[in-house]
Amino acid sequence: MEGLPFLPGNNFRDPTKWKYHRSHTLNYKNGYSIPGRPEVGIGGEPIVYNQLSEQELDDLANYSPTLTYGQAKQAPPEDFVPGHVAWDKKVLRFNAYFKQTVHESPDEYFRVRPVDIFYYLEDDSISVVEPHVENSGMPQGKLIKRQRLPKNDQGDNWHWKDLNNGMNVTFYGKIFRIVNCDQFTQNFLESEGLDVNPGEDLPTDPYIERRKEKAALRTYTTASAFDAKKQFLELDRKVLRFYVVWDDTNQMFGEMRPFVIHYYLVDDTLEVREVHNANDGRDPFPVLIGRHKVPKNRYNVESSFPAVVMELSDHEIKQYYTPKDFKIGETVTVYGRRFLVYDCDNFTKAFYYQNFGITDFNTVDVQEKVKNLPKMEIPPYNNFGSLEDSLQSCLSLIPQPPKKDFIKMLENDHKVLRFEATMDSVRPEDRGRRFIVSYRLADDMMTIYEPPVRNSGIIGGKFLERTRVAKPGCAPGQPVFYGPQDFYIGAVIDVFKHRFVITNADEYVLKYMEDHSAQFPAETVQTLRERLTTRPMETVKGGPMKVMRSPGDLEILVRQVRAQLKKIAITDKARVDTMFLRYNKDRTGYIVDDDVINELVRQCTSNPEGKISLEDFRRFIECS
Repeated sequence: MEGLPFLPGNNFRDPTKWKYHRSHTLNYKNGYSIPGRPEVGIGGEPIVYNQLSEQELDDLANYSPTLTYGQAKQAPPEDFVPGHVAWDKKVLRFNAYFKQTVHESPDEYFRVRPVDIFYYLEDDSISVVEPHVENSGMPQGKLIKRQRLPKNDQGDNWHWKDLNNGMNVTFYGKIFRIVNCDQFTQNFLESEGLDVNPGEDLPTDPYIERRKEKAALRTYTTASAFDAKKQFLELDRKVLRFYVVWDDTNQMFGEMRPFVIHYYLVDDTLEVREVHNANDGRDPFPVLIGRHKVPKNRYNVESSFPAVVMELSDHEIKQYYTPKDFKIGETVTVYGRRFLVYDCDNFTKAFYYQNFGITDFNTVDVQEKVKNLPKMEIPPYNNFGSLEDSLQSCLSLIPQPPKKDFIKMLENDHKVLRFEATMDSVRPEDRGRRFIVSYRLADDMMTIYEPPVRNSGIIGGKFLERTRVAKPGCAPGQPVFYGPQDFYIGAVIDVFKHRFVITNADEYVLKYMEDHSAQFPAETVQTLRERLTTRPMETVKGGPMKVMRSPGDLEILVRQVRAQLKKIAITDKARVDTMFLRYNKDRTGYIVDDDVINELVRQCTSNPEGKISLEDFRRFIECS
């Protein structure tokens, strides 16, 4: 009958076929609708369908063969596949949790309830299922049935693009925290171009953990036979001694300081003592840390412990230092200080050998290496103020006044070397100018005075204030000042770009150089000696006078001087000393002159050598 054409009269009824209904394709399993595939058609005929898998079908659809010659034929377009068929039985799974507040329970404040979020790609529906936990006491299972969940008030629904690890989602007012997803979900999101965040750990429920601890098998530790009384009887007056160093060189002004740690075996306490050396500059406090039980980590306490108002006790401290924690070559931390154990005494070595079997007691070399101390560099002189004052601001934080050589000032007080000089200048009007250069031996300062000359067109007076003059060509930071050995006949003195040539000096300069010949070159003394012995007598204002007088003129002149002194009433001791020093030119302590002075000598003193002392001069002035 199969080969006959399908014409009227050639078709016959098959008696074996009596079911002509359509097979159903929708089943329910565990409350979920599962689409089925019909196996027989109308009339009970078996349906021949492709036995290939989805992966094999995808490979065949994407396979494009090429021909050896010519262009490959274009593959026929794929058949349209509806979305509910393409995404059938493809579900995204996310692991999440939510916290449920417990109001009326003294044992717990909240519960951590893990859930699984299923996203069905077929119709973008979502269901939330809580896995069953044995003896939980709470209804568990399906929390939210499969449906499209609203995302906001604008009518948008949650989409798989909105779901990712490490984010919170809100379903009907309840917040779920997504912590992880399965491998299929991660591959799908990455294939769609989404970056999957790293997974998180599911937090533990403190109440469940406490229940697990209570349900666990209990273990008991047998008490030690070594009690406190036996420890006191056997270990009293037995102390372990460790030699340690505190290396604080990594800090500013830090150093390596030696200490000794005493560990008392009778009550497991320790103390830290400082080792003092002679002239170490430290206060004589021997104990750095007093004797007590020292915890290994005093900060390892509960955050709720009121450390502001309460001291730590054995209940808060987890672990104390024991003899096992001290070994040669290792570092122990005591209240934030790191102590390196480099040696111990013989009793300590014997104790460790008997109790722990340690035989290696090699001493650690802790000799401090010599540091290269930084060298202080003086900045260059900035020309503000004097060099000594500027240097004091570099030597100390609070600048102190420069120290003076008081011995030199006392020995050379009122000792001044005076020289006559001329200016060496290219200007013709400066060539004939005469100057008096005064050099003070007490402080090495120089003063230049120009005597006024009438009708010269140049205002005389003080040319240079009292100051120290540096030699030309020296560094500003290390100046070399002019000294008394630099002044001789013909010497050129450069004073602030003004050149002066020494042409003459007074007799006191020659006498001073002869008395201190070891400090001056022989050529300098010789030039002064030749100059002062061969120069002609000059008439200088204020010099000695040689005039003819008649008998009795000196007495009248002396009486007039005494009358003038009486009239001005000189009684000040300082003024009398100044007047005396004005005529004491050779600094010998006596006035020796001729003419008018001879008459004063006769009336002031009875010295056969004709010398007037300061007391005689003061008595003569006060009696006038």
